[in-house]
Amino acid sequence: MRIAVLGAGLVGGPMALDLADEKEFAVTVADRNGQALAHLAERAPLRVEKIDLTQAGEIERLVQGSDLVISAVPGNMGFKTLRTLIAAGKNVVDIAFFPEDPFLLEEEAQRQGVTVVTDCGVAPGMSHILAAFGASSLDTAERLEIYVGGLPLVRTRPWEYKAVFSPADVIEEYVRPARLVENGRVVVKPALSEPELLEFPGVGTLEAFNSDGLRTLVRTLDIPNMKEKTLRYPGHIEKISLLRELGLFSREPVEIGSLMVRPLDLTSALLFPQWKLAEGEADLTVMKVRVSGIAGGRPTCHEFDLFDRRDERQGIHSMARTTGYTATGVARLLLRGRIGRTGLVAPEFLGQDEDFCRDLLAHLTERGVIFQHRVFHPEGGAPIPS
Repeated sequence: MRIAVLGAGLVGGPMALDLADEKEFAVTVADRNGQALAHLAERAPLRVEKIDLTQAGEIERLVQGSDLVISAVPGNMGFKTLRTLIAAGKNVVDIAFFPEDPFLLEEEAQRQGVTVVTDCGVAPGMSHILAAFGASSLDTAERLEIYVGGLPLVRTRPWEYKAVFSPADVIEEYVRPARLVENGRVVVKPALSEPELLEFPGVGTLEAFNSDGLRTLVRTLDIPNMKEKTLRYPGHIEKISLLRELGLFSREPVEIGSLMVRPLDLTSALLFPQWKLAEGEADLTVMKVRVSGIAGGRPTCHEFDLFDRRDERQGIHSMARTTGYTATGVARLLLRGRIGRTGLVAPEFLGQDEDFCRDLLAHLTERGVIFQHRVFHPEGGAPIPS
């Protein structure tokens, strides 16, 4: 089976390597970064193509003979790229996390008869799959809480943060209003709002803030109270809030001398080098998904916990592992006929299939990405075997 991976970055590259490890797959990786492509070609039996992924014609030519495409382009390119792939009649697993509503492409995907799994990373992605898995195990689901963050293992001032995926997408988390569900109604709150401090084994105290990570869950899961919060080391919110309040994330140009400059472009140029993980620098991923409600007449809670670190043996960052291996697991199951629907497939649709969910968790466990699942009654008592 022929698979095309669009993007050879810190997440796209490990996905291509993981897929190329199976003899039944013929993998092609495309990017405009020739150095990244050459590095991948040295490590695995795959084909590389140096192309400009902003050009629809180049993408159409590349994927012409592919059975499946994995899109790992930056978020600002994601929607346009996905629309091109659907028009080309391709099945897609997408981790671009674009801001547009993916269901705008549902009609075209149905018309083309293709299966398109969107938001298929760790969060959104596994967070949504596990949310649906937990909710479907309850008679009535009442509350969903998702906490997730990717962090450097070593805290380095001033930011105590590094970005494995597109830094532009990180800034989106700080400016895009967060959609939550409270008492059955969708409410919108500012990003970075409602901070809280939480304790996590292996890392200690982290601060959490509202971010727009529920995405498709707002319309697909019937749970009256849902929220998603991003995790950072304590103090990060205050620093980022100051930059935002100063207008340094604004896209509106300002005049500086004879030039018109977008503050966001200047901020990005200054921040991105500071947020780049150094060669060999370790990172970690922390996530908690908690779904609570009623089962068998008793208050019951399903809780899923992830604590993952960089794979030192293979030199693959944790955020790349947790995001990328979720996507490659779904890709494998899709190619083997395990997703029996066409059109836009939000990841939570997959979590409603218990066998699919358990097979995906097994795929991740084989790669060292391990979710701990416990079921308990909040009023007390021993955990229920899960």
